[in-house]
Amino acid sequence: MQKLCVIYNTAPRYREAVFRAIDKEYDCDWYFGETKSDIKEMDTSLLKNVTYYKTYGNPQKWYWKRNYLFLLFKSDYKNYLILPETRSMSDWLFFALAYTFFPKKRFYLWTHGWYGKEGGLDAKMKLWLYRHASGTFVYGDRAKRLLIEQGISEEKLFAIHNSLDYDTQKALRESIHPSDIYKDHFQNNLPTIIFIGRLTKVKKLDMLVDALVCLRNKDEKYNLVFVGDGSESESLKSKVKGLGLDSQVWFYGVCYDEKTNAELIYNADLCVSPGNVGLTAMHSLVFGCPVITHNCFEWQMPEYEAIQAGVTGDFFTMDDTDDLTMVISRWFARKMDSREEVRKACFNEIDSNWNPYYQMDIIKKNLKF
Repeated sequence: MQKLCVIYNTAPRYREAVFRAIDKEYDCDWYFGETKSDIKEMDTSLLKNVTYYKTYGNPQKWYWKRNYLFLLFKSDYKNYLILPETRSMSDWLFFALAYTFFPKKRFYLWTHGWYGKEGGLDAKMKLWLYRHASGTFVYGDRAKRLLIEQGISEEKLFAIHNSLDYDTQKALRESIHPSDIYKDHFQNNLPTIIFIGRLTKVKKLDMLVDALVCLRNKDEKYNLVFVGDGSESESLKSKVKGLGLDSQVWFYGVCYDEKTNAELIYNADLCVSPGNVGLTAMHSLVFGCPVITHNCFEWQMPEYEAIQAGVTGDFFTMDDTDDLTMVISRWFARKMDSREEVRKACFNEIDSNWNPYYQMDIIKKNLKF
């Protein structure tokens, strides 16, 4: 079996399942960057043949990867699977050399692809990268469609989606049952809205608190639980207290126990992520909780595609609190009596399209040796 050289900036914990599946399927050598990140990393000892490379410079501007270029010249590497980093000078030199002097090698990319907000030199450089690659695995169908519109061959584009720890989550899902976790805490039977993830400014969670006030003014009351922590935690707590919402809002905090997360998500009625949604969508849907987020897709993360409007969640006009309020109200008016139907639709979306088995099927069909 020929070797597969996999080059990634980090080894994120949420990719463990698909990385281990790739490692099992192919004779892999893995290369990860020694970079600082807020993202929890997996135990790379679970993979064969792992090497770390150092980076120098500012990851937010321009930087260099040490001992990166030599991977091009290793004779036993004919096939590469790479996360390209557009701020890495060594990446651009790597691909310039690769496309010019190594035409018999295959270079596959794994990337967001195209947001729709690119322009100028950034757009030209990315299109050059994708045009010359042997193939590009993009996270979403929208990115694939936009790249086709930019002239990239459809035959070289594959929507790979994303996944979390699917097997563990599915096993938890199959053993879980409704509980009184929210009834016991809030001492009421009101519907519960959840947000699970980091409490950061980009998530625009103050909008969710404002929407809760607007709903209360319409005589619609809901419970709200924040599962997570982050830079906006204290600001949100202060805002909740100032608006007199203490009895309706629960700051649960960070939870690393997936069984507890499963109970919290499963028993909630709706997840709302006013900023970009990302992996929060998958975490919620896998445990049967529909998701509402904004509709400006060029500023979204690709996981928004798991949300089918009116089926597994809905969308509101970006940065419009009034519209967010209306969409939440409309969701409960239309869907509160069909909670189990919605739950099953959420399960089905993840089971069909957002798991490591789906991803491996896409990889095996399109990674040519």
